[in-house]
Amino acid sequence: MSWPAPARKDHEAFCQAEGWQRVRDARGRTGTHHVTYELGLPDGRVLRTRVSHPVDRSGYGASLWSNILRDQLQVTEAEFWACVQRGVRPDRGMPAVPAAALPADVVHLLISRVGLTESDVAAMTREEAIARLQRYWTGGS
Repeated sequence: MSWPAPARKDHEAFCQAEGWQRVRDARGRTGTHHVTYELGLPDGRVLRTRVSHPVDRSGYGASLWSNILRDQLQVTEAEFWACVQRGVRPDRGMPAVPAAALPADVVHLLISRVGLTESDVAAMTREEAIARLQRYWTGGS
């Protein structure tokens, strides 16, 4: 599949869409001609990328762009464009939280205050767990 020519604006759009934190910019704070972003990964690594200033539609050469994708962003071109164009974040190894998962504080309250066992709580749906806490708080034990 062919992709558009990558531009500085696309590079920054990727960083913003994936939730990278801006740590430096080119407005006199560092004396550089780049905007620097960082992204903490679940395994403890921190990725860092630099977007050339000014952030505009200026393009990157093929060699530089492949280095940015591989070394700084650590994504494929398909993952990059899916994020920029459709907001699909790359899979960085974050486990998905099930929609019906019980919040940790609800589990803690059911075990420590209400006195249920872990297996009892694990068998409950979200609605059952909340109803059980409400019954406890209103004195129904």
